[in-house]
Amino acid sequence: MATILRDWSYRYQWLYDGISRLAALSVGGEGRFRQLALQGLTIDSATQVLDLCCGSGQATQFLVKLSQNVTGLDASPFSLQRARQNVPSASYVQAFAEDMPFADNLFDVVHTSVALHEMQPQQLRKIINEVYRVLKPGGVFTLVDFHTPTNPIFWPGVSLFLLLFETETAWELLKTDLPGLLTETGFEVDKPTLYAGGSLQVIQAKK
Repeated sequence: MATILRDWSYRYQWLYDGISRLAALSVGGEGRFRQLALQGLTIDSATQVLDLCCGSGQATQFLVKLSQNVTGLDASPFSLQRARQNVPSASYVQAFAEDMPFADNLFDVVHTSVALHEMQPQQLRKIINEVYRVLKPGGVFTLVDFHTPTNPIFWPGVSLFLLLFETETAWELLKTDLPGLLTETGFEVDKPTLYAGGSLQVIQAKK
């Protein structure tokens, strides 16, 4: 079940931004957090990039500094309105991540930031299949999302955050073998890189 704090965080930009900045302190601030999944990637001005579930453009603003061909996709018209205001240099598409209106083999990089934990298990599988479809051969799916903390000190903070701002799907993701799902789909998957006591994982998977 969603809490009233979760509803407010989506309704009020200042609250969402404040929560994001507070949570990102565990990895050195929001700027560093938004670029965690981009580390080690080769992205230039011609790279076709999809920011999947882009929200209000928090990560999109970093992607447009690297490429002139960034597309943001989100199901929420409210979020996309914010994204267009925040990052007008990107292109935007309103659609569901599990049914993307793109041709096969279109993107060099698909990026998503703390969005997969919002998805039901079957929905998550469909999204991974769709990402595989729209990526060019040799393209990379890069993501950052929650992970079961490996350092017990981080468990209270993660648990409180999930209780206040997330739903049962976030708890489900903690039990999900994301690298395994990606491998089943056909991706070549690097070992996840863990941050914040293991409570965040970055995965880069190649088609």
